[in-house]
Amino acid sequence: MDKRNKIIYWATTSFLAFGMLAGGIQQMLQIGGYYEIVTQLGYPLYFLSIIGTWKILGVIVILIPKYPLVKEWAYAGFFFVMSGAAISHFAVGQLFIEALPSLILLIFIGMSWYFRPKERRVTSLKKN
Repeated sequence: MDKRNKIIYWATTSFLAFGMLAGGIQQMLQIGGYYEIVTQLGYPLYFLSIIGTWKILGVIVILIPKYPLVKEWAYAGFFFVMSGAAISHFAVGQLFIEALPSLILLIFIGMSWYFRPKERRVTSLKKN
């Protein structure tokens, strides 16, 4: 991995980890306006605790070395949660600005996943 890609990976992954960790903690504790957001979207409040817990666990998995298959699941989970959040905002008729944080995190999820180092990727077990 060249130096440029390594910088891009760690910059995007750091932003992603910070965003997911901050959101996850706020969701677990149901603070920071998440109560109102979830209520407006029509989801039950316990949903916050579930999503918040999985976000925190996902951040841990993304940052620790090894376990590439588990990392793939964490990236997929992040993608599903953030795309679901954006779609939820649009589905209830909210403006683009309400979905913007989710959309920004989606970009960082994609960039972090794309630029991840070789040792953080799943390799095929098949040998031709």
